[in-house]
Amino acid sequence: MSATLPGSGPAEDWDAVLVGGGIMSATLAVLLGEAQPDWRILVVERLDRAGLESSSGWHNAGTGHAGLCEFNYTPRRSDGSVDASSAVRIGEQFVSSLLLWAHLVERGVLGPPEAFVRAVPHCAVGWGADGVAYLRARHEALRGHPLFADAEFTDDAAVLASWLPLMFEGRPDAEPVAVTRAPQGTDVDFGVLTRQLLSALEQRGGSVRTAQEVTSLHRTRGRWQLDVRDRSTGARSRLRAPYVFVGAGGGTLPLLQSARIPEIRRYGAFPISGQFLRADRPELVAAHRAKVYGHAAPGEPTVSLPHLDLRVVDGRESLVFGPFAAFSPRFLTRGRRTDLLRSVRRGNLPVLLASTRDNRGLMGYLVRQVTQSRAARMARLRRFVPTARDEDWTLITAGQRVQILKETAGRGTMVGFGTELVTSAGGSLAGLLGASPGASTAASTMLDVLATCFPQRMAEWEPRLSRLAPSADVVRRLDPDRLAGELARARAVLGLTPRAAVPGAEAAG
Repeated sequence: MSATLPGSGPAEDWDAVLVGGGIMSATLAVLLGEAQPDWRILVVERLDRAGLESSSGWHNAGTGHAGLCEFNYTPRRSDGSVDASSAVRIGEQFVSSLLLWAHLVERGVLGPPEAFVRAVPHCAVGWGADGVAYLRARHEALRGHPLFADAEFTDDAAVLASWLPLMFEGRPDAEPVAVTRAPQGTDVDFGVLTRQLLSALEQRGGSVRTAQEVTSLHRTRGRWQLDVRDRSTGARSRLRAPYVFVGAGGGTLPLLQSARIPEIRRYGAFPISGQFLRADRPELVAAHRAKVYGHAAPGEPTVSLPHLDLRVVDGRESLVFGPFAAFSPRFLTRGRRTDLLRSVRRGNLPVLLASTRDNRGLMGYLVRQVTQSRAARMARLRRFVPTARDEDWTLITAGQRVQILKETAGRGTMVGFGTELVTSAGGSLAGLLGASPGASTAASTMLDVLATCFPQRMAEWEPRLSRLAPSADVVRRLDPDRLAGELARARAVLGLTPRAAVPGAEAAG
């Protein structure tokens, strides 16, 4: 199992090493174990438990992103119509994840699904005449697709109050307002799901090691060598594998930089810490049983989309409202204060400078967010909850995100949505950069990783993988009846069959 490298001591040999114990690595490990059951697969995580960084229940909004309510996936065209293509694509990616989870539950390799996923309606709210017009156009653009067919639209005050009493009971009719409601929405605890997936990996003979920090990564003699430090004892060790995947969230960029691969030179990074207002009072939680997304205020970037969400973490229900941006130079919640400075290299300095120059509006927004007072945050909350009391809401820090910067057509661009796969050495090293919608697309994204890194093996692997999950491309090609049937079965297995829609809703059109 081990080999000795000159001057380095013994190095453990593995077929694949996945760095980072979050939802991406956990999903890839399960898929890779299905595709190649005889491979020795190791997942290493720097914290003392998996799923505690970006996958933690309190470090993300828990939204099963499926394009049902998020305005940033449905940009408005100049003629007032809506481009729904991104929302459809994200919906297809989420179907891939749902089908994977359902198949694993049916096999008995995942724990009870109610521990990690619940049915929570996804709503979008449009304020003012322009916001209502935008929401109506969005609904019209999506309603013809089978993934969005059961979404409802209403601007009736009585229906609004029945759907979302905390937001609309007793609200003055001061402005036009409308809401779409998709009953098939979900709330996901990705931390619990991550740990269940890694447990499934171990049941198949894979290994998971926690409190192991990969300090450097380099290629030697045709394989990747990883230097590892045990954070509990300080002991150092080395791993070696022909294939390495880095899914370490904010820790991915520094590790790929340490590998000195040319593909990473054009990327920079800017860390943003997210904050939310959280309420646990049972009466408030009982009056809001949904996730509600609004649209960005004029002049604000799409990363600012406000939302009021029902969350279920470790079986406990709460409400969260945000996000509010904050700043920390760390790339991980428990990272180093020098992370940002250490990421600046000669190769990516032009990207950083161009991004600062070409994103002044976003930078100004972030500065305003960082200096925002509690009174200003509560004022934003009262847009959603007019009766909100200061004493019921606590400000919490909800994880750390690294926004990826790159140069596109001569301009510095912040990759605000989606993920970017970086591969090197013929696909033997892969790293995932980016964030939202992130975790919700894990199955489809990791299938894409396998296809990119192992094209010569996919003819053999595809039949095995298709038994677990279709890619988003396969989902796109399903006829509507087949898609509806697959979704209905998966939702039944996962306990997600929604309750009947609230009577009285009026469909748009």
